[in-house]
Amino acid sequence: MRLIEIRTYRLKPGCAEAFVDAVGVALPLVRASGMDVVAFGRSDHEHESFFLIRAFDSRAQLVAQQDAFYGSDTWRQGPRQALVDCLDTYLNTLLWLPADAVEALRANHQAFGTTPPV
Repeated sequence: MRLIEIRTYRLKPGCAEAFVDAVGVALPLVRASGMDVVAFGRSDHEHESFFLIRAFDSRAQLVAQQDAFYGSDTWRQGPRQALVDCLDTYLNTLLWLPADAVEALRANHQAFGTTPPV
């Protein structure tokens, strides 16, 4: 089983392009920090909403990896402010899924590409 974090972002009006640009810088940093990014993209139901899905082995791993990354100079002096400036709200949801379900989600997302249209 893997712990899945689904983070949804609602953007301020007109910020989608800037958000996608900032995420283009942030996602490689998130991956380089060791976090497993399963999927990222635009919501099918709202133009100004996006999602980020990450997988972890445990709640302790999630906390440790996120504390290390979000407390780092790489994040704080990097794309953080550009992303935060675009956000209206965001929400995190955690759930457990079998590892094969996580891989199916990853494969399905990759079939549609990793860069959402703006």
